[in-house]
Amino acid sequence: MFESIKAKTGAAKLQDPLVVMAIIILSVILGFIFAKGGLIVVIAMIGLLPALVYLNRLFNKPSLGISTLLVFSFVAIGLTRYLIGVPFGLGIDGLMVITYIAIFFKNFYKSVSFDQANRDITYILFIWFAYAVLEFFNPQALSKTAWFYAMRGMNMYPVLMLPLVLILFKRLRFLYMFLYVWGAFTILGTLKGLQQLYIGLDPAEQFWIDTVGGVTHILNGQLRVFSFFSDAGQFGAAQGAAGIVGILVASSIKGKRNKIFFLIVSVLGFWGMLLSGTRGAIIVPMIGGVVYLILRKNVRIIVIGGILMAFIYVFFAYTYIGDTNYQIARMRTAFRPEEDASYIVRLENRAILKTYLADKPFGGGIGSAGNWGQRFSPQGFLANVATDSWYVQIWAEQGMVGLVLHLFILSYIILKGFYLVMFRVRNPELAGILGALIAGYAGVMGASYGNGILGQMPTGALVYLSWGFIFMAQQLDREFSYLVSVGQSPQSLLIKD
Repeated sequence: MFESIKAKTGAAKLQDPLVVMAIIILSVILGFIFAKGGLIVVIAMIGLLPALVYLNRLFNKPSLGISTLLVFSFVAIGLTRYLIGVPFGLGIDGLMVITYIAIFFKNFYKSVSFDQANRDITYILFIWFAYAVLEFFNPQALSKTAWFYAMRGMNMYPVLMLPLVLILFKRLRFLYMFLYVWGAFTILGTLKGLQQLYIGLDPAEQFWIDTVGGVTHILNGQLRVFSFFSDAGQFGAAQGAAGIVGILVASSIKGKRNKIFFLIVSVLGFWGMLLSGTRGAIIVPMIGGVVYLILRKNVRIIVIGGILMAFIYVFFAYTYIGDTNYQIARMRTAFRPEEDASYIVRLENRAILKTYLADKPFGGGIGSAGNWGQRFSPQGFLANVATDSWYVQIWAEQGMVGLVLHLFILSYIILKGFYLVMFRVRNPELAGILGALIAGYAGVMGASYGNGILGQMPTGALVYLSWGFIFMAQQLDREFSYLVSVGQSPQSLLIKD
């Protein structure tokens, strides 16, 4: 019977009695479900079809999972302003898990090769995750639930995301795709920020300001623009990183259209950084610029770049030009900490933490400080002392042992990246692009001293993807050389597959 249906084609199948009966039964079942469940069930069933189509594509092409994760990381937290109570942050976890499952089923009839992930960066990130697991048993910790939520961004995301990038994004086309997606969201982010500043907030954003965000995002009657990011601090740092990466990629990439696109990304990235009013974000392009100058190994470029950096520093630190503009005036305070009351408070808080942590080498437990501490253990000491800095939070929660381990890993990654780009990559265009990613990462490291930037989305995802491409430098260089030898442009790969 089933063979006869299979043999039929097109509309002839719909005339088969068995098919007609199945359609009738299915219609009755769906009608009953819709009648009982109401509008919510109808919407859910309508949304089920594209979800099934997406899962079909994902299981056939697991790299789609990383692409989705990259896009989702930009909008996940911002969506919580519109759909209150929906844990979009857990969607990052779900995407990574389902991508691993997709890899397994894609290779169901053959062994999954993890050779691509067999690299030093994978092992050191696993050590960092293992340390977080041990922190679960920290006797100072007041909440195990807080440990679960907090360790995800700090310790788990890197060790889960890196192998996926190394396994699935191992070709040059993914590097260029990553840069273009990052650039597109940078442009959209600044345009959204300009709308907030000059047109006004939409109802959901205004509600967030009125109930939660106003304390930190309305200063002296001025709005700190946050776009569709979690907050102005994350927006400023991400746009600052995009600004420096954009201009450096534009200086290296081939093709007039490519150069124009990344120059636009750079301009809008820096503009968005200023709109955010995040003073610490200015350190991202400054440190990134210095790092890139070193990577280029060109004395003339180093001298010119050094003069430009000195000019920027003098402009902000020793002049009052542009003080009538709120964004410039606020950025200027980052260069004059003695005039900044909040900086003095931060120093006082760090002195308090130093005393408290003197006999706690493993810290007060992951999730005991910051927002998670205030949510799950508000009675705890660390929940009531602002950490502000990413590194201070690591120190407070995971102790001096955790901080030293974390700084070692971050330093190892950047030093290994220097070695690969300076001495192992032969193609100038690829070296310039990977150097730009190292510069952006170095800038984020610097900005994380003043704000909790590194582990938050989308900056975390951008940094982890950058790590993967940097550590595949030699492999990508070989592919680049092959393409050049056969007369093919690497950028043309974007329109294939």
